[in-house]
Amino acid sequence: MGITKLADLIRSDAPEAISHKDISDYAGKVIALDTSIVVNQFRAATPLLSPLTGLFFRTLTFLEHDIKPVFVFDGKPPGEKTAVLEKRAEVAGWKSAKCTGAASPMTKDCLHLLKLLGVPVIQAPADAEALCARLVREGTVDAVASEDMDTLPFGGNILIRQLNAKRDSEVVEYSLPKLLAKLQISQEEFVDLCILLGCDYCEKIAGFGPKRALTLIQKHRTIENLVMNINRQTHPVPHFWQFKEARKIFLDAPEPIATELTWTEPDEEALVGFLCHIKRVKEDRVRRRMDKFRQMRESKREEREKDRAAGRNRQTRMEDFFRVTRKRAQPASSADSLSVNRKRPKSK
Repeated sequence: MGITKLADLIRSDAPEAISHKDISDYAGKVIALDTSIVVNQFRAATPLLSPLTGLFFRTLTFLEHDIKPVFVFDGKPPGEKTAVLEKRAEVAGWKSAKCTGAASPMTKDCLHLLKLLGVPVIQAPADAEALCARLVREGTVDAVASEDMDTLPFGGNILIRQLNAKRDSEVVEYSLPKLLAKLQISQEEFVDLCILLGCDYCEKIAGFGPKRALTLIQKHRTIENLVMNINRQTHPVPHFWQFKEARKIFLDAPEPIATELTWTEPDEEALVGFLCHIKRVKEDRVRRRMDKFRQMRESKREEREKDRAAGRNRQTRMEDFFRVTRKRAQPASSADSLSVNRKRPKSK
């Protein structure tokens, strides 16, 4: 679900926090993705096809645009999220919600596919979205690509939505520092605002629209102060309201993960063996996509070389692409856009 109507609120009250870009603007950038969100997108869009096919195509799209994806997998979800997961399972027609953190057969297949594609994966201790946010905040990645807005209350400085290569598709980038500055609230107050709007970890007070919730947080600054100054007859506070637990989930960052992110060339023959011989995807479809990947990658490399020769903005060369990226230093707090040049780590 993410945060209810948060995107609408940002568009109306903090449009300065939004920028519109093209997928090519992220060439050379390291992007974290919540794998479950990517997989569920393909489940919804193409219910008759395996999500593995969509993940295969989408990952190659990132790679041919010189984007370095890092796929993060969910761990055991917080207990506060159980009710939401059970409702989602019921809507999807599943027998039960997946609350144990154990890897499902689909998760294992995704892990294997991404390994064959040569991209790094990370196992989160709990919600993948929380770890994605930490990775961008500490500078390990440049941004988080997700359709859920949870990245922002988790503290992710840069959130990217609609990151795909569809014709006429515009990528939307959200800057958390610009958002907080425009709304004139702190990160802690922003988390309380998101809880009032509606999140996955607790109920919300009925009757508050986004504008009203923002006004109340700007005035009272905390949920505790707010509930003492509202009409509880018209806006009843939920019984045993776990807003403090929800706040703690958003503000308590996962433990840092010391990891090296390594990208290698996709293994076409192993991909054909897995997708075609085991998962029954048509071989000519996989071969054609791999051919297109190589052609597109070479074409974009030539475009960047021409731009460089003409003195235009330099992009990372393709021969620099497949290397090891180490965790980077903490980024400056003033950095609020991917347009800011970062110091890249040296190759191994």
